[in-house]
Amino acid sequence: MTINRRNFLKGASATAAVLTAPAFIGQAQAADALKMAVILDQSGGLDIYGRPMVDASHLAVEEINAAGGLLGKQIDLTVYDPQSTIQFYTQYATKAATSDRVDVVQAGITSASRESIRPLLSRYKTLYFYNTLYEGGVCDTNNYCTGSTPGQTVEKLVPYTMNKWGKKVYIIAADYNYGHITADWVQKYVRDNGGDPVETEFFPLDVTNFGPTIKKIQAAKPDMVMSALVGGAHVSFYRQYAAAGMSKSVPIASTTFGVGNEHLMISAEEGDGMIVAYSYFQEIESADNKAFVKRFQDRFGADAPYLNELAARQYEGINLWAEAVKTAGTADRMKVIEALDAPTSINGPSGKVTIDPQTHHAVQNVYLAELKDQKFNIIQTYEQQQPTDTQLVCDLIATPNQSNFYFENGLKAAGID
Repeated sequence: MTINRRNFLKGASATAAVLTAPAFIGQAQAADALKMAVILDQSGGLDIYGRPMVDASHLAVEEINAAGGLLGKQIDLTVYDPQSTIQFYTQYATKAATSDRVDVVQAGITSASRESIRPLLSRYKTLYFYNTLYEGGVCDTNNYCTGSTPGQTVEKLVPYTMNKWGKKVYIIAADYNYGHITADWVQKYVRDNGGDPVETEFFPLDVTNFGPTIKKIQAAKPDMVMSALVGGAHVSFYRQYAAAGMSKSVPIASTTFGVGNEHLMISAEEGDGMIVAYSYFQEIESADNKAFVKRFQDRFGADAPYLNELAARQYEGINLWAEAVKTAGTADRMKVIEALDAPTSINGPSGKVTIDPQTHHAVQNVYLAELKDQKFNIIQTYEQQQPTDTQLVCDLIATPNQSNFYFENGLKAAGID
């Protein structure tokens, strides 16, 4: 089903009744425990993103609890599987905020899932962390977005790849909010760097046949393809593209490839040479990251997935909240918000991560990497990148108590029609 970016918010934000289906409980609940809910897809088309994030959630909470917990209390972790269904997101978020009465919710993969629960959690005054890379523009006192945004990653990826491959760029993207807005940012950065976005196409998340599009790309003769495809079905594009012999003649850069470990779902020959930009790669050569990867692999053994930005951000999002609780001396929402905005900073697997109090986003490192033999080789590092796109439209210091998503305003502020 096609999701129009200009009207999906109205439908996505409707709150359904509380779901009574059983949830997976990380450990027995106790009256004096702090409570955390994680709502992430472990089934459905987005499970390739959700499963590593859930594993990272367990590791983070287990490590905190093993170190004595927070304020002398253990964390009770409840994990819900919304099954890649927006209705279940709203139902589980309502349950977490009302009957579970959790201290924090760490949840959401797609922008549609975020926008279905963000206003709800704000209304129920339940602190919310969204730990997924996204299109930018959220300005919400109650919401912290720790994933990278286009102003941090796409702004680096586009000029680098254009300088390497050429100025004519064919853009393909998922047909929902993330894909549309990211495509707009790609077009802006292509033009800003003297390039030509020759064509932009959008695809519903269930599309698996990309034959007609590959023929269009062949006819357009671009220098490169920029992909913002999302989900398990869209992996078919990369296989079909390589089978048509295109990967050797028109290279691909992507704002999404690898965050669902897609590089392990296709062959090395199909993926070699692709360039991406994220705030984390498992291959980062730091002591903190090597120790994190070892702990993760020791914990999950043969079943341990490749660690991507989503998993690392989920782990770091939980630890940012935990650090703020320690600083505040309480899990009270407003006091934790004050501590986060002080700002809270941690040294995590991705490097130093600091909350930007103006936007409630993360100041973080960004890495450019090229895929070779199903591994990402880091080719550029950009230290402590600000969420410049969201800073154009959001100032929670000057105007606090907001609960908005300025996706249209952000594009206009950046000069994008």
